Amino acid sequence: MGAGALTKDVEPVGAERQRWLALAEKALAGASFEEKLVSHTDDAIRIEPLYDRATGAEPLVRTNPRSPWIVSQRVDDPNVDRAKAQVLDDIAQGATGLSLVFEGAPNAFGYGLPRTAQALETVLEGVPLNRIQIRIDTHPWSRPMADWLVAFLSKRRSDPAKLNLSFGIDPAAILAGTGRLRMSIEALQESMPQSLAHFFSMGVPGVLLEADGRVFHNAGATEAQELGIMLASAVSYLRMFEKARQPLVYAAPHIGFALSVDQDQFLSMAKVRALRRLWARVQETCSIPNSTANIHAETSFRMMTALDPETNILRTTISCFAAAAGGADSISILPHTIAHGLPAPFARRVARNAQLIMANESHVDHVADPAYGSGAVEALTADLCEAAWAELQAIEAEGGVLSSLRDGHIQQRVRAAAARRDAAFKAGERAIIGTTLYPQKGERPVETLDAEQRPAFTEGVVLCEALFPARIDQSIEAAS
Repeated sequence: MGAGALTKDVEPVGAERQRWLALAEKALAGASFEEKLVSHTDDAIRIEPLYDRATGAEPLVRTNPRSPWIVSQRVDDPNVDRAKAQVLDDIAQGATGLSLVFEGAPNAFGYGLPRTAQALETVLEGVPLNRIQIRIDTHPWSRPMADWLVAFLSKRRSDPAKLNLSFGIDPAAILAGTGRLRMSIEALQESMPQSLAHFFSMGVPGVLLEADGRVFHNAGATEAQELGIMLASAVSYLRMFEKARQPLVYAAPHIGFALSVDQDQFLSMAKVRALRRLWARVQETCSIPNSTANIHAETSFRMMTALDPETNILRTTISCFAAAAGGADSISILPHTIAHGLPAPFARRVARNAQLIMANESHVDHVADPAYGSGAVEALTADLCEAAWAELQAIEAEGGVLSSLRDGHIQQRVRAAAARRDAAFKAGERAIIGTTLYPQKGERPVETLDAEQRPAFTEGVVLCEALFPARIDQSIEAAS
């Protein structure tokens, strides 16, 4: 046997792909490969029909990969007694976390608990705090609410070391969602490090400062815009503490993230994974020891529809799966009737049980980072990181996230993205099942709870134009 026999059957690199491309071209029968088989995200990221297996990637896992994600139920009923009953039922039926949404919050969608210490204490009465995560959803009064929660914990004589808390303090999300802050940007930047110093000294585990991208997503932001804005918020926190000469190594682990996930399964998985990689890169750039990003995911409000609301159950289930498979630490599912008003118990139960089935029957959490090595998801993750980093750099060049919002730069980019998306739906290039495609001939009544819409937050100093949440079906006038 000659030496040449050892290599005669070895194919050149890419030969298999070339054969596939030849077959694809034949099947297309003259139709455009680009138009038929290649698509693009809202960030113009190219999505190929076929990928090779990724090599050289590192797994991206949640903060505690040996445990399932936290099933977090929203608590947003203005009726405190009713909200308390919901909380106890949610916990008894499997929820492992609570997201307390108060009136005036950008993500309250017109409802929310009364903004009082008494309301907070009432809904948490009887809650086993040592095994239930408590999140205060980003709110203009998140800082005073943190004091209310600490006072309640002291009254309960709770051991801070055994708690899992998120205080939801995020000035950028508040400024974007309401157009207002309770003080000037300069005063905020000067006072925040000192204001929060005693929280660090308490040793309470969990998230104190949150970079919340949901406000921007629900107003129309692309995936890269949402990620870039969250990074810019997190960087602004690091910069504030650096200016106050406080060690960043202590501040970084108390910074968390909240983002939206939608029905685009692979893109949402990649978004969660990209956020972990981006936060690690920020910490490396700042010479901070890497602390794994703490990520809360909530299903998208903008994707929800008023028509054929049962289709929303499918959308939120896919979104939740994407968040879980992408490695989110906690997940909230918006009930499928939220486009019609305050969700009733049945819709809340469906939202909760969708997560429980995924965790306890499908065992989605049993594999840490199942997308690791997938050519498609790894490529999307890398491309999102690149586009989000460019957004971060643009925001930094505009003076940081608060200055960019004050001057309207972020709003301009988000609105432009929303307008392009709406135009695609109106032109029929994209569809919403049950709304623009295959609508029902008649709609059934939808059960919601009796609750009045709460007024928008009107306190503080008006600093910029607000980005309000807008469902796509509303934006394209297809909600009725």
